[in-house]
Amino acid sequence: MSTTTRPPGPTPTPREVSTIDPDAVGAGPHAGTGRRHLGSRVAAVGGALVAAAAAAVSGLATLGTSPTWVYLPLLAGIGVALGMLALTRFAGFVYLLLLTRTGLDLLKLSGPAAGNTNTNTAAARGLDPSTLVGLLVIVAGTLWLIAQYSRPADPSPGGRPPASRLRVAWIALIVAAVLSLFGSQNPLVSLIGITRLLAVAVMFLVLEQLVRDAKSVRTAIAVAFGSLVIPLTYTAFGFVSGHPAADVKSSFVRITGPFTQSTTFARYLAFLIVFGVAILPYVKGRARVALVGGLSLSSVFLLLTLTRGALLATVLGLLAVVVLQRRWKLLLGLGAAGLLALTLVPGLGSRLDAVTQERAVGQAPTSNSLEWRLSYWAETLPLADRQPVNGIGYDMTQYKTDVAKQPHNDFIKAYVETGILGLGAYLYLCWQIVVIGLRAVRRTVVGTWGRAVAAGYLACAGMFVLQSVAANVISSVVVLWYLAVFAAAALAVTRLPEVAGPVRRSRAPRAATPDLVPSVSDTLEKP
Repeated sequence: MSTTTRPPGPTPTPREVSTIDPDAVGAGPHAGTGRRHLGSRVAAVGGALVAAAAAAVSGLATLGTSPTWVYLPLLAGIGVALGMLALTRFAGFVYLLLLTRTGLDLLKLSGPAAGNTNTNTAAARGLDPSTLVGLLVIVAGTLWLIAQYSRPADPSPGGRPPASRLRVAWIALIVAAVLSLFGSQNPLVSLIGITRLLAVAVMFLVLEQLVRDAKSVRTAIAVAFGSLVIPLTYTAFGFVSGHPAADVKSSFVRITGPFTQSTTFARYLAFLIVFGVAILPYVKGRARVALVGGLSLSSVFLLLTLTRGALLATVLGLLAVVVLQRRWKLLLGLGAAGLLALTLVPGLGSRLDAVTQERAVGQAPTSNSLEWRLSYWAETLPLADRQPVNGIGYDMTQYKTDVAKQPHNDFIKAYVETGILGLGAYLYLCWQIVVIGLRAVRRTVVGTWGRAVAAGYLACAGMFVLQSVAANVISSVVVLWYLAVFAAAALAVTRLPEVAGPVRRSRAPRAATPDLVPSVSDTLEKP
């Protein structure tokens, strides 16, 4: 008579036996994963079919005259495919959007000055790919966050991190923006602007939960710098072909890259350059070569944007990195680079002089930037007198002034468009963005990967607040997405056990463990 030998190990209790996955009974080492693999295959095949059908419809639509009918089928197909990816691989969905977000403005349906009453309509802005992607982020991200918040917080590495006060700040600003709808003369325009702002808030909150340990920090940072491929390649190809994308303002030619405005391109490059310089000493191998090349090309293109605010913020951000990381030798390189830029970049010196120079008779009214801003702010502030509590409506300033422009000051924008409530929320948001960097610097040691991430983010946070004084930074959705990556990385660094809690600062680098100070090349070279 044959006997059955039980494999070694503890005998399962009746409760354990009753909870065994039926799909795993009698299966091999990958038991229980059949349904997930099947779901992934169905999603991939379905996405491919939808994309193919959309491409066919879009091809037929080229026989018409409206570009909207060419883009919409493709956008619908891509949206369905991204939705399937979000349901099956949410982290991959987020990282894919971060990789490709820098190229979405190439498919923009509205004009280069979105929101200007003379060149755009609310319908055109609502059908922009960036707006549709923002809606997808809001829906998928909100559902994912609900699932995450339903579990108890776990501060240990890899567990669900507790939500920071940044979440409260974003919620307060969104609520203030929604309340401004009651004072808006064009609620549809305000609603589209609020949707774009909400997409930024959701991305901040998603990355706060998604980036939770050393590995995810490396991955998120690598993806952020991978987003440079599209704008750098597109701009370089434009110069090679002799027709780089650019706009002309006050006789200055300023490159725009794949974006609609040179200022957006400049702010994006500024954040990446400053953070890249901060982490450069800890990037090894082929990734270091790629990072050096990307930063060098980005620096050249940043100068060619001739965007004074971004250039000043970059210089101050790099100085902050020097101080926080005690890399004093970097000062010599910055000084030499500045002299070369003033000498070799055409129009840079004249562009910097235009901040305060006197306006000549017959010259364009934007020749004196500081004078124009002060005058426009004086014209804009009284708009909120009739509705000081909730404002005139989000994104409505350009519909209330003769020049049809945004306020060029995010604090004035917050007060005029969302009232006292919005201004208070925005001030609290700025404070929390900076506090994350201050806390990360306080909990890290000079000479470690953690301090590099903390210093890079704190410098970028300061740049964000500085540029908000004289620019429309809160409206630059693409720029804020990558600031969100760096904020999430700084938050994760403070939770790593090797650097958590107050530490004694020392000039000598502390011995780094493999988990704390891995190189970014590990992320790129590992399968």
